[in-house]
Amino acid sequence: MHLKRLAALAVMSALAACGVRGTETHPDGTLSFSVAVTEPDITTVPILAAVDAVRQAGHRVEVVELAEPELAIGGLAEGAYAISAEATSPALSAIEQEAPIKIIADAIGNQWAIYGSSKLTCDDLDGRPFGIYSRGAVATAMTEEWVRTQCTGGREPEYLTIGGSDVRAQALVAGEIDATALELADVVALERSGGSAFAQVVDFGRTLPDLRPQTVYANADFLTEHREVAQLFVSALVREHAKINADPRHLVGLVAKYLPEEDPDDVADIAARSVKAGLYDAAGLTERNVQATIDFFVRAGVIEPGMTAKDATDLSFIRAAA
Repeated sequence: MHLKRLAALAVMSALAACGVRGTETHPDGTLSFSVAVTEPDITTVPILAAVDAVRQAGHRVEVVELAEPELAIGGLAEGAYAISAEATSPALSAIEQEAPIKIIADAIGNQWAIYGSSKLTCDDLDGRPFGIYSRGAVATAMTEEWVRTQCTGGREPEYLTIGGSDVRAQALVAGEIDATALELADVVALERSGGSAFAQVVDFGRTLPDLRPQTVYANADFLTEHREVAQLFVSALVREHAKINADPRHLVGLVAKYLPEEDPDDVADIAARSVKAGLYDAAGLTERNVQATIDFFVRAGVIEPGMTAKDATDLSFIRAAA
């Protein structure tokens, strides 16, 4: 995600905000509205299951698939979409520009970690090729903070912009880079490709446990005008996460239903590790960890100081769901 583009988009979105124009109330009291998702993957399927629960209550919900979270943020601010879930930083950028958006639940915890060609220290990576998605990506921000705090004497790696996690994992296998930050699914794929000799350098889920890189957010007017339906969605999402934590096979089943092209063996491994790491906890969002997330993105230069968790969130829905 590119910070200048995000800032410009957030300003335009705030100026374009015009209520919940994408929502229609029917004579029987049911609603029609849209939920935006970005390139659905294993982290998205509990949200799709929650959408189905809302549909079962009689509401008509369209799921719109988008290529980038910025597009979802723009649609949320304009009222074209009621709910979305993806990267937290563009939502915070839009909120900073007074776009009518509120973070309402956690999507998935911090699953990022740096993997290297061997067990490396930060200093070992000085001047060495390190694969990143972009300079504005959240994984890059985590990496840069780790470098600032852990490398000595101004040492830092040579950052190479390569692309998605899967491409960077392949570059690591090919020896084109010495290290990169990966999500859990790509770690599993790396290991299954014969990359088990590679080692975890740092687990950001442990070093930055309060950082919430991916959250669920909604149009603020939708939350006000259609509170019961918003609550229905959040409660359903909290239930889905609880089912996953009770039995990782529930996540495997959701992926088989919504993303049948995924390898079931990979999914089973990812699900087990996700539950062990406590990644699925929609109701685990608190003012404390939201403020820690805001503070991180201030340090990363994504937003200016001054925003509070109360500015960015409406946690009443997860409190009611719990």
